[in-house]
Amino acid sequence: MTNTTKSSFATILISGLLLGSAFPLGAAALAPPSDVIARVGDQSITFSQIELMINSSDMIGMGSPPPGNPARNQVRLILLDKVISADLLYLDAMKKGMESDPAYQRDVQRYSRAILASLYREKHGLGEIAVTDNEVRNYYKKNIVKGTPFTPEVRMGIEATIRKERFKIRKAAFQKELRKGNEIVVDSTKLKPDGDAARADSEVVARINRETITWGELQSELTDPQKSSSVEARTETLNGMIDEHIVVDKAKVARIDQDPIFVGRFNEFKKVHLVSLYKTKLFGEMEPTDREIREYFEKNKEKIQTPESRKIQMVVLKTKVEADDVKKKIKSGELTIFQAASQYSIDPSAKTTLGELGWVAKGTGFPELDRLAFSLKPDDLGGPVETPAGWHLVKVLEVRGAKYQNIEDKDTRQRARDILLSEKVNDYVVNLRKNVFPVEVYAGVFQRIVQKEQEKIEAKRKKSEKTLSPAQESTAKSGAKL
Repeated sequence: MTNTTKSSFATILISGLLLGSAFPLGAAALAPPSDVIARVGDQSITFSQIELMINSSDMIGMGSPPPGNPARNQVRLILLDKVISADLLYLDAMKKGMESDPAYQRDVQRYSRAILASLYREKHGLGEIAVTDNEVRNYYKKNIVKGTPFTPEVRMGIEATIRKERFKIRKAAFQKELRKGNEIVVDSTKLKPDGDAARADSEVVARINRETITWGELQSELTDPQKSSSVEARTETLNGMIDEHIVVDKAKVARIDQDPIFVGRFNEFKKVHLVSLYKTKLFGEMEPTDREIREYFEKNKEKIQTPESRKIQMVVLKTKVEADDVKKKIKSGELTIFQAASQYSIDPSAKTTLGELGWVAKGTGFPELDRLAFSLKPDDLGGPVETPAGWHLVKVLEVRGAKYQNIEDKDTRQRARDILLSEKVNDYVVNLRKNVFPVEVYAGVFQRIVQKEQEKIEAKRKKSEKTLSPAQESTAKSGAKL
């Protein structure tokens, strides 16, 4: 299906899937594989890919509702929308030849070598270092000050120390064995800082068999300014580069570059990094002028400005007489506002929340309440004031001032610029979706997978009920009745 509207793809999907309609989100000429829920051009998006993203949701700033929770489907669809947008940008970048960019190629090459070296070391000598309980106990007896409690933190520290010591020994042995049979020549004169000014990037610092490491390559790895000027630091960095060259060659001989783990990580990096570079390029091309930013601010203040907000605690009573009486008791110290909310408030949630409403933005509540709440100082008790919900006593716990009100303010201008730029890029992606690359979504596949998931959860629930003891079953039923 090629999109024909500017609506959020997630919004369309939620209306078509979560509400159970038969909205035809896409019809493929060929039946898709069972796990593929969308295609963008020649790129496939699988359900398992979305699940992996959800399980990594702490990295993307989203919640992780458990399977079976309707909220999980909403997250799935929001993430699907993000992946579709990323795939559109990837295809557009490829179409424009961005993958040939020298900086991108260097980054890809560097990542490839780093992953090959990491996987080889993991499989051939520098992988997981196990530490037994007896080893931890022995270390504790021999090396820890007598009388120190054997806490979980102490245990973790001992394990880390043992692993670190073993890793040093294992690394030295690995390096010694690694270099056997390799011809390594280092020009130590090129490591002296006093020759830096006249040294060309192309000058060879070391040779490993038929490969070379140039001064420019070494210099790019010297990232710590304080250490990079010493011969010792340069030698250490160069040795690391030499070892990586050898390890990468050995990894290729061991065909690790064909390992599914390597291929998966490498392809993912190439795609993600290209999209990131391309977005940066688009941002640069679409940078708004000062006039555009000012005009956008004037037309879209509601998107940019953050109104004053207050953290509110409230007691709601049936009558003014009751409200006046409770207020007197709070003022006299006979009651706290927490007790008043729990014992007297007619708000159904008050016994749980103790009257705390959280943060409330100015202009979002009953007008009478709004005027009262935003006229009080922190810790003042106001009211009673009447609304359709009853008579309210209000206390302000905290205040957040309004933000992004004046376009002359640097932060306000930056926020307006960022929102405008984001909308420009979003419009560009929408155009790609509508007019450049075909987008197909297999709603039926999505629904079938979700339905199977729900059936499995229900089956497990029924199985667990059958295994309950009579006492547990009675308790469960009593809880259900309550």
